[in-house]
Amino acid sequence: MSDTPFGYHGRYLHVDLTTGWHNAIELPPDVLRQFIGGTGLGTWLLQQHTDDGSDPLAPGSALLFVFSPLVGSPLTTSAKFAVMAKSPLTERINDSLSSSHFAISGKKTGYDAFVITGRADRPICLAIQPGSVQFLPADELWGLTSQAAADDIRARLGKQFHVAAIGPAGERLVRYATISNDGRHAGRGGLGAVMGAKRLKAVAVTGDRLSDYAHPDELVAYSKDLSRKSFGPATAKYRELGTASNLLTFNRLGTLPTRNFQQTEFAGAERLSPEAMTATHQRTRTSCAACTIGCEHIFHLAPSPGVATPGLGVRMEYENLFALGPLCGISDPDVVLRASRRCDQLGIDTISAGATIAFAMECAERRLVDAPGLRFGNGEAMLEMLTRIGNRDGLGGLLAEGSRRAAAQIGQGAEDFAPHVKGLELPGYEPRTLQSMALGFAVGTRGADHNRSGAYQVDFSDQTDRLHATPDDVRLAIATENEAAIMDSLILCKFLRGVFEDRMAAMAQMLRLVTGWDVDSSQLEQTADRIVTAKKSYNIRQGWTPAEDTLPQRFLTQPVSDGPNAGAQLTEETLQKQIRTYNLARGWTPEGWVPGETVKQ
Repeated sequence: MSDTPFGYHGRYLHVDLTTGWHNAIELPPDVLRQFIGGTGLGTWLLQQHTDDGSDPLAPGSALLFVFSPLVGSPLTTSAKFAVMAKSPLTERINDSLSSSHFAISGKKTGYDAFVITGRADRPICLAIQPGSVQFLPADELWGLTSQAAADDIRARLGKQFHVAAIGPAGERLVRYATISNDGRHAGRGGLGAVMGAKRLKAVAVTGDRLSDYAHPDELVAYSKDLSRKSFGPATAKYRELGTASNLLTFNRLGTLPTRNFQQTEFAGAERLSPEAMTATHQRTRTSCAACTIGCEHIFHLAPSPGVATPGLGVRMEYENLFALGPLCGISDPDVVLRASRRCDQLGIDTISAGATIAFAMECAERRLVDAPGLRFGNGEAMLEMLTRIGNRDGLGGLLAEGSRRAAAQIGQGAEDFAPHVKGLELPGYEPRTLQSMALGFAVGTRGADHNRSGAYQVDFSDQTDRLHATPDDVRLAIATENEAAIMDSLILCKFLRGVFEDRMAAMAQMLRLVTGWDVDSSQLEQTADRIVTAKKSYNIRQGWTPAEDTLPQRFLTQPVSDGPNAGAQLTEETLQKQIRTYNLARGWTPEGWVPGETVKQ
């Protein structure tokens, strides 16, 4: 297409698994400029391909793989893609990002996105190349882990293919099942269940279609400088210890969610620190595709340093460490590593899995469910329950529905301490001691989410008092949400944030060098607002109401019980006042919704 912007192919591939029909569809240049790529473009595409009030697991639901203009460029951390669908966990918009060579190969197929609808009559693998879409039988892959399935597919098709696949949990429609590729995961919101409902075991991609860039020489020079800066002090802690280093910091500050958010300090935190684990387990450091930061830390399940067990490496980050450790009252690093590995093998999100099991542990201790042995600190019980969730066995079948649905069935007040917003389980941030983050959780279109709202940056800065919410915090929280919307549309790793002096200006410069668009910071702010509003509009069409923008009652009625912030409290009145201020600042109604209408576009 002659009017296709630099950095794009100007079209997406629509595949119907029911009929086998597939077609390349043009993407209007103005849509690309307004929504960029990644989660922005994906939101626009979901609006076109989702019926109001549709079932996320029905054949007609749309599953999207979306790339961006930066994928394939020399810019560090740009080898990312977004997977999007209506979430079977929240029934609201869901986007999840992943890094790997799948992003680069997927873009080389000659499309800016794949839109997959329909349901195959048997398990299949979708193989996409330039000008070719194959529907390959995958009956023998059904039941395998995502990695085993990917290995088999590449052995058959060739090593030039890169594969995104689901594990057994996706096949069994666990509502927080993941999609995995090269050891990375599109983790949150149950996208793996959407694939499983379509009987789509895997998507394999390869290609040779390259995008041109508007200012290639300047882009190379800029990329070299960015790579140099990305390997500097701003990212040193991620490179040296990984995100797991946050565990002790959060524990010291009294913001570490412990025993289903009943406490904010964990006595066994020291045992789970990366320093302690490195002393007892061999550790390997590696990087995502096209990344110069190198934040990945792989711990090996082994009895002593230097004695690694082949194939038993576990990528350890703060979120899986917190969710499968302190949140469940577990301090044994081997148990946490085994639990994280089991989640990867089954194909389930570590945050939702850990949070739902922690919720069930509290229910069991309160005698609301009959689950002998399922108690805080019982690592073997947690490991067994992970397997039962993946197999939908007994109580595991209920927990496979997520904490919101489980609480509704259990009743007896369980809804008050089920740790979710809009059905998405909370990540490792205590809302009562991080009150800007509390706002970000409550209003998040994806649910409780630290990646789509970076409001914790406000709480940990000197710009506010994290224990006492103020109207000015709202402006700062919106700025982090806008920043995330652009980073997730370009798509770039959020660990680059500390590298930039002016983040929006830097991202505008990258977009200009790739596309040739004369874009500045203020225009990117407008784009961010458009993307966030489009997500809100999507949710309204799917049945969102203002009552969803809140937190579990535990956080609004009970003060912090322990640690340096004991007594800290967040009231419903304070939170709702912040939400009204947020909605008005966004240009919406005070409630964020007008019956019978949509928010501004």
